Amino acid sequence: MTDTDPEKTPGAQQPLEWRDGDMPYSPAFGDHFYCQTDGRLECGHVFLAGNGLPQRWQDQGDFLIGELGFGTGLNFAETWRQWKLNRRTGQKLHFMSFELYPMQRREIDRALSHWTEIDAERQALAAAWPETPKGTVSLSLDSQTTLSVVCGRALDGVEAAEAGFDAWYLDGFAPSRNADMWSGELMHLVCEKTQTNGTFATYAAAGFVRRNLLAAGFVVERRSGFAGKREMLCGIKS
Repeated sequence: MTDTDPEKTPGAQQPLEWRDGDMPYSPAFGDHFYCQTDGRLECGHVFLAGNGLPQRWQDQGDFLIGELGFGTGLNFAETWRQWKLNRRTGQKLHFMSFELYPMQRREIDRALSHWTEIDAERQALAAAWPETPKGTVSLSLDSQTTLSVVCGRALDGVEAAEAGFDAWYLDGFAPSRNADMWSGELMHLVCEKTQTNGTFATYAAAGFVRRNLLAAGFVVERRSGFAGKREMLCGIKS
């Protein structure tokens, strides 16, 4: 274990590098925070479409999304943008993310400034984000949208969460670099907290991730990945 290994100092601020201007990179995990081709479009392909969104919002009432790995908040910002375009009057979205190393406001703002399409969401998120994110950051961002970011180990956060998730975005760093985020124990908890007919989607397609999701109780489907990536995974709790 090296001095840059985040597991050595849990809860410490994660060091960042910035590549190509506004692309955040984690030297501790040796990975970028999102697809270098276009992280916003990847979110649409993998997490929204992989969970049948926004179509499912038309068929259900209030909706609860869980996410492993808040990162820059990109998935939330793009989901919020789509939600505002597709929601019905009075319908509520709760987006709950689990993040060990929450970013600072200036880092979120810098990373999301790459996409003009989510300028409104970026500005609102950055304005509401606390100076020192800790515990559970709960933000009521409009009358129909709540964001909760649970700071700490995903295993502890998901275990403590109430059941009832309609969809999951599984978006930790690459399984080869952050195996704990894809463990059988965590996938079991994710499935346990998911409603019947609830879904998940992930860019990951590693064999052990697929096996852990199957063993947890999900029906797993392979689909074409984003930007030439051969496969991604999605599935349903039946």
